[in-house]
Amino acid sequence: MPFIRGDQAVAYDIHGGRFVSYVRPGTGSRDLAAWRAEIPAGMVGPAHVISHEETFYVLSGRLRLTIGAETAELGVGDAAVAPAGSEIGLANATDETAHMWVTTRAGLTAALPDGSTITPPWTH
Repeated sequence: MPFIRGDQAVAYDIHGGRFVSYVRPGTGSRDLAAWRAEIPAGMVGPAHVISHEETFYVLSGRLRLTIGAETAELGVGDAAVAPAGSEIGLANATDETAHMWVTTRAGLTAALPDGSTITPPWTH
């Protein structure tokens, strides 16, 4: 099925954010997963190490994204690339919800600081 309608997207709430999944193997993609992340005002996501390259594109608001040892404030139209194996962190220090589009390879896992690993359902 090459077309995924908005009403077919599945939302997942985790770590204080919402991840609205569109493209993943469950919707017909073989290789990619893509979702809209909704990052509420004041949210600081847990740092995590990603198994696959991940790309980010800010749709609305402002976000602080850390990839490895580098941190940048990103606004609408800004993008970033996190290499596989890098530690990433995300924060929204504003008083508005921010939205970004995220794309990665299907099957991404994330290792958390406590040693646990999550397999986000929006990547499968």
